[in-house]
Amino acid sequence: MFRLRTRLYIPRQIKRWLPTSLFGRSLLIIVLPVAVMQIAVTWAFFDAHWETVTSRLSEGLAGDVAWAVQTYKDDPSPQALDKMAERAEESMSLSIALQKGRKLPTGQRPSLFASLDRSLRTALEDRLDDPFWFDTTRYPGHVDIRVQVKEGVLRIIAPRDRAFATQGHIFILWMVVATLLLTAVAILFIRNQVRAIERLADAADAFGRGIDQAAFKPHGAREVRMAAQAFLAMKARIQRHIEQRTALLASVSHDLRTPLTRLKLEIALAEPSPQLEAMARDLSEMEHMIDEYLAFARGEGGEEAREVLLRPLIEGVCEGAQRAGARVELSIGDDLTAILRPQAFKRALANLIDNAAAHGETVRVSSTAAPAGGVWIFVDDDGPGIPEDRHEEAFRPFNRLDESRNQNEKGVGLGLAIARDMARGLGGELTLQRSPMGGLRAVLRLPG
Repeated sequence: MFRLRTRLYIPRQIKRWLPTSLFGRSLLIIVLPVAVMQIAVTWAFFDAHWETVTSRLSEGLAGDVAWAVQTYKDDPSPQALDKMAERAEESMSLSIALQKGRKLPTGQRPSLFASLDRSLRTALEDRLDDPFWFDTTRYPGHVDIRVQVKEGVLRIIAPRDRAFATQGHIFILWMVVATLLLTAVAILFIRNQVRAIERLADAADAFGRGIDQAAFKPHGAREVRMAAQAFLAMKARIQRHIEQRTALLASVSHDLRTPLTRLKLEIALAEPSPQLEAMARDLSEMEHMIDEYLAFARGEGGEEAREVLLRPLIEGVCEGAQRAGARVELSIGDDLTAILRPQAFKRALANLIDNAAAHGETVRVSSTAAPAGGVWIFVDDDGPGIPEDRHEEAFRPFNRLDESRNQNEKGVGLGLAIARDMARGLGGELTLQRSPMGGLRAVLRLPG
């Protein structure tokens, strides 16, 4: 069990650090194997070739140093030392000098490449019996080697390329440049492919909010173009279905209005009576129901979404509700704007206010800017409210929650469904909460 948990935990931890975007993941798929290959090739080069060449060079330099020390020991006279130094300078590029009475240094600065010092130390230990000291960091282009002799310290300055393979950094530079060039090319190509997917996502999001991007055309790789063409075909089918449904319901509404009009005319011409008044109320409710059916099916889809100032629209809706007898309080800023369809928004807000007024004494409409952008609109009432576990049920069409809310005199339970459909069509949302006034709060979020 512990092993299973460990196996599940490790991939989850690794996944947290992986990029989440398609661009990042595609770039990782391309660049990571190349980087691993470059590292492996570099390691193999230094391990199999560079260190071998360096060790051979170090052995050659150590042999020359041993020859110089042995030659000096055979004849330590100044004339012999000068002659040996001249010969070493001409044939081996070595600078040799005797520091009389000196001792070897006790400290040594660490080199950036420890393997270089290790190769030279091994070679000198194999060829010299005398104590020695060397430094590969003091002079950029030379190596300082000192050997303890009887008269003092024999100092030998050798070119750095005689001890080490100094062209290794060129190989690393080319590898880094090649990796950067490959990464740049990969970024350009992947960015171009991802842009096509982003355009498709923007077009789908805009269509979901009721905005028709007529200029959208399939771009990118074959698979992306296939997805874009499938989206366009789906979009056409949905639009055709909406148009057919709207036309059908409009025809039904027109056909029903004709007999309703005749009945209303007959009732108006007949002698007044309680039965006729009841029949008139039934006809009025039937007409209102037909209007709700048509509005729910149409979804105000023919109206273009645009950025509008909210206060005039909300004031107009509230004034209409007040004329109908509702007690409405308004609190909204003067400069709040949102992207919406004005007529659809007014109908949705009117449904929310009418719903609140039907179940409470007072309705309060307020608005504020959302922290993440957009606008929040709150419609509160002081009615009995709806239990929290039935908030989602209240949005179902034809559901009026008779057990928790009073029965409407009119309507078929489509007010909240129409309002949520409008909000979601614009990329927003409609939710229900407990109101600070004690009743129900409808929270309408709209994009800014």
